[in-house]
Amino acid sequence: MPVRIAELSRRSGVPVPTIKYYLREGLLPAGELTSPNQARYSDVHVHRLRLVRAMVELGGLSIAAVREVLGALDDPEKSLHKAMGTVSAAVAPPDSGSEDEVAHEQARAFVERQGWVYRPRSYAHTALVGVLTTAREVGHERFVETLDVLADAARPLAEVDLAYVLSAGSKDEALEGVVVGTVLGDAAMAAVRAMVRRELSGQLDDAEESRSGSDGNDTDPERGES
Repeated sequence: MPVRIAELSRRSGVPVPTIKYYLREGLLPAGELTSPNQARYSDVHVHRLRLVRAMVELGGLSIAAVREVLGALDDPEKSLHKAMGTVSAAVAPPDSGSEDEVAHEQARAFVERQGWVYRPRSYAHTALVGVLTTAREVGHERFVETLDVLADAARPLAEVDLAYVLSAGSKDEALEGVVVGTVLGDAAMAAVRAMVRRELSGQLDDAEESRSGSDGNDTDPERGES
């Protein structure tokens, strides 16, 4: 049943001024005009607003990035592979523009160790180079040693994303699944990782106590004072 913008706001949870902004930016299709300054909106608008809200609030995407993603969703000629590339590029960190040769070489070596195709101009490569450059700048060159473990952990996660998309009943649902699986999947993974990290953080205290206990001046309870 068509509704006015106030009801659209109530049902979608998006404030009226924000809805009007999304309309101006082309993120939401225009409603059916009932008078020069009145329009009615359908369930399609409610659904699109909820999707945009998820991308902005949970995914942290910019309006420009959301526009790109929606363009991929609305393009009937766009393949799932290309749509996933568009969405992944939209959620990726901005290109740092780093020219650090060491970081580029570290990224290349990592990709080759994994047996992947080396794409130096891809958004993923430039994002990784930016991370490695920053790690070196703050004195954590050894961060590069974590990449292979991260790759092992990321593969089953990416397989879950693909399985979610492929389980869709139609191409439209699959395209939307790309957005949900990528944007919400990344947000969910960050939350789960934080939970695991919290569960394991007690090991930091144990390690600190172990280091303190290894000081040569400490007393060994089994051997008495030295």
